[in-house]
Amino acid sequence: MTALEHSSRSEFIRVRGLRFHVRRWGTPGLPLLFLGHGWLDVSATFDPVARLLAERWQVLAPDWRGFGHSQWPQDGYWFPDYVADFDALADHYSPETPLTLVGHSMGAQILSLYAGLRPDRVRQLVCLDGLFLPDMPAKGSPRRLLRWVNEVKAPGKDKTYESFEYLASRVRVQHPQLSAEKALFIAHCWGQEDGRGRIRLLADPKHRLNSPQNYRSAESEAVWGQVTCPTLFLDAGLSHFGKAIGSQERARRLACFQNRREEMIPDAGHMLHFDAPEETARRIGEFLT
Repeated sequence: MTALEHSSRSEFIRVRGLRFHVRRWGTPGLPLLFLGHGWLDVSATFDPVARLLAERWQVLAPDWRGFGHSQWPQDGYWFPDYVADFDALADHYSPETPLTLVGHSMGAQILSLYAGLRPDRVRQLVCLDGLFLPDMPAKGSPRRLLRWVNEVKAPGKDKTYESFEYLASRVRVQHPQLSAEKALFIAHCWGQEDGRGRIRLLADPKHRLNSPQNYRSAESEAVWGQVTCPTLFLDAGLSHFGKAIGSQERARRLACFQNRREEMIPDAGHMLHFDAPEETARRIGEFLT
């Protein structure tokens, strides 16, 4: 199997009025493990990690609304919808058995909130380099709201590229540590032929609109305080996201989780599943077993 091939199977289900794409790795009958991808990422890039985890779990990874092959809503994106989407997905795939959840970045925020809202439904939680979004002061609200009002008048168009190879070169600008082969694999995950000889990104341009709402960590912390399951925080030593909040802020957020473990992969960047898939899978597997 080459780096451009996937070992997953795709399925589509309708959830909350949208058609969702879900990838599945592993043998039916094994315990379920859910993977949640980050912002502007897709489920497909988890493939190197999921293949390894699939030796012991049946791995399910949805494309969040507006990403990958899941449907784009017409009215934009509001963060609570991601949590409600996962709640519906969980009811569909595992209505009775407690869940094992692994989320990266934005996916960690989504799944950690779900774990606080439905503590009896979550068996274990892993957060990959997540929960680093800084607080936004109220004094910036007028400018933020006005910027959003102006942006929705003329939302951006699909971004396209001349070829997968060119998109891979842009991936390597963002992630220079990647080999050409790995960058091309990610380009094929992130892009799709548009029927006019160009490659378009599998992400709704509306994701790039600035949110009109401030992020308030205190609201998330109130939910995280209800998480009861064992939680692993697996961070990346070279991630710039970890520096977005101070050490005291980070300690306060982690203290919300009653039963937690903290680990780091020192030579990996924020995209742990790009930089260190084998080590990431090993750490997840050790924690879950």
